[in-house]
This record gives sequence, structure tokens and C-alpha cells, in this order.
Amino acid sequence: MKCVCEGINLSEAVLKVVKACAARTTVPILECIKLSVKNDRLTLSATDGEIAILKTIPADVYEEGDVCVPGKYFADFIKKLENVQIMLSTADKMMEIVYADSQTSMQVLPADDFPRIDTEIKENSFKLKTADLKKLINATSFCCAADDSRPILKGCQFIINGDDISVTSLDGFRLATISGKVISSTGNMEIVCPARTLNEIEKMIPDTAEETEIFIQRGMILVSSDSTVLTSRLYGGDFIKKENIIPRTFITEVTVEKEKLKDSIERAAILVRGDKNSLITFDITGDKIEISSASEIGNVQEPVKAHTEGKDVKIAMNSKFIIEAVNALEEDQIVLSFNNQVQPFICTNLGDKSALYLILPVRTANNA
Repeated sequence: MKCVCEGINLSEAVLKVVKACAARTTVPILECIKLSVKNDRLTLSATDGEIAILKTIPADVYEEGDVCVPGKYFADFIKKLENVQIMLSTADKMMEIVYADSQTSMQVLPADDFPRIDTEIKENSFKLKTADLKKLINATSFCCAADDSRPILKGCQFIINGDDISVTSLDGFRLATISGKVISSTGNMEIVCPARTLNEIEKMIPDTAEETEIFIQRGMILVSSDSTVLTSRLYGGDFIKKENIIPRTFITEVTVEKEKLKDSIERAAILVRGDKNSLITFDITGDKIEISSASEIGNVQEPVKAHTEGKDVKIAMNSKFIIEAVNALEEDQIVLSFNNQVQPFICTNLGDKSALYLILPVRTANNA
């Protein structure tokens, strides 16, 4: 293999695909980036077995071939060479990297051992505005579970029904759901896509792209944009039905200014950020929410003006969960809806109800 390419192009490509390299694995080839030189193109690819990213850039090709390089080391090295032309060539299990008047050698592995990446995923698809896709991802992916105890909860559920789409995520302590519209689809479908995959898709697709098409086939998803292709496996199994979790009626509804509530919560959270549940309390009475927290460091108690309909309620919660829910809402006025101190409550915009966040309260000595 031998080719010459611009350092800026190679650096941008490497930084895209290295995100798919395995971080901790007993299979060394999954830590590698595969370089494939053919027909005046250099294609870089990486996979950890769940997600795969391929990026193609122009190159002057002198000898076609394939080789695998250590992903993290190669990425860290190449990103320091953005302003020069780079020649890559291989011989005797080594790759020579020639740039300006310098030369570096790096060990490589044979490409024969690299997993095959299937990019023939075209059976089903749906298309939506790129801005809408990014909004759906940003509104839900942060609520996915982080641990492996229930793998399906590490993903977001997409349901396409006609031209309607809804995306839902939950981690056992909170739930996020948002609805929107698709431009087109090949039919109704339901998938659960890993949150990590969705976050990479959101970063990969430029804001200038008007539309994005997502392809589905055999438990796999594919998205392509600007000579970059991402594929990922989907999660199998039954996702929790949100209709069985979200309360239909409430006894207390509170309308409050988002920024004032957010600022107060964030101040109260500072003193408890080292605690297990980062516990803060809402004491809702009349025309205000009394927000409080207490720890060995000290305590906070702040009133925030609000409009309340229904009974007074006092409820404790994880400050991180309520901060992230409030941040995800887009309107200046938001609504918090409660039943009592032990049942889940929800947060929504005052006007646009397409997004909803549900949070389980924390039981304390006062409400156990």
C-alpha cells in the first residue's frame, strides 16, 4: 500500500472514525483503524462490534492495498500533521509515515483479520429534516441507562406510524419522550437504537444538511453524510410501554419561568453534588416553589415565584435529573405536574407538549 494525501483531510477522517474503535477489548484488531487504498481514494474504517464508521478521502494512489493501524496512536499522531502532505506506505509489518523532511514508523496488523462491515442496509428507511432529527436525539438520549444490567435501556425507542415519529428513552429513574413528523418512510416501524450511535449520528451530520435518511435492515441501522458512513446494530427485545408509566391525571400543576427555576435548582445542587442522590426538595405552596437542599457543607433555601393550581405538595428529587429535564425544554414557561410526594411527576413546556420528561421522586424519612 502506498498513497499521498493532505494532512487536514486525513486528520479529519481519522478523528471521525476513531470514535468507533474499541476502548477495552481482548481483540486487538478492534482497536485498529483499517486503511484501504483503491481508485484514488483512501477509506478509513473502524468498528468495536456494535458501531462502525467509514470515511473516504481523496488520495494519490501509487499502490493499492489494505492495512490496520493502532487507532488511538494513529489518530493522536496524525492530528499533529494537519498542515503538511503525508505519504503512507507499508512493508514488513510496518507503516512508514513520511511528512515534510521527517519519517515515522508504526506497527500494523494484517487487514484480513478486520471484521467485515456491512453497508448494504437499504430494506427499510425513513427520512426527516436534519434539524428535527437532531432535536429528537438531543431531547432523549441523555435519559438512556449507562450500565449493562438492562441493555435495551441503553437505547432510544423510535416508533414511526404514518408520518408521525416518537422517540422515548428511560433509565429506570426517569423517562424522556418527544414526538415529531417524518418526511417519508417505507412503512410503520419500531426500533431501539443505542444512545451512543445516535449521539455520533448527531455529530456526524452537518447542520447545513436539510434532510437525513436513516436505513434499517436485519437489526442494523445505516446513516451516510458527506462521504462518511455509520452503521450500528440495534437492540432487540421489548421496550417498556410509556403509556403504562406516564400518569394521565394530576392533582397539582405548577407553571414557572424556566430560567429562574433552573438557576435556583443549580444553586441548590452545588451543596449536594457529592451526595449519592444529589437530593433537593420542592415545597410547593400557593404562589411559590420553595427549593432547598442541605449537606454537611451547608444549606440552601430559595423561593421561586410560580402559578399553582391544585393542592400543596412537598417532594424530593435527584437534582441532576430535574436540571437536565428543565434544560431540555425550550419555552420560557414550563409546567410541572404532580400527584403526591412518592409518585412520578412530569415536566413539559407550557405551549408545545411534544416533549415530556418524567422523574421518579426520592423517598426520604419524611415521605417514606
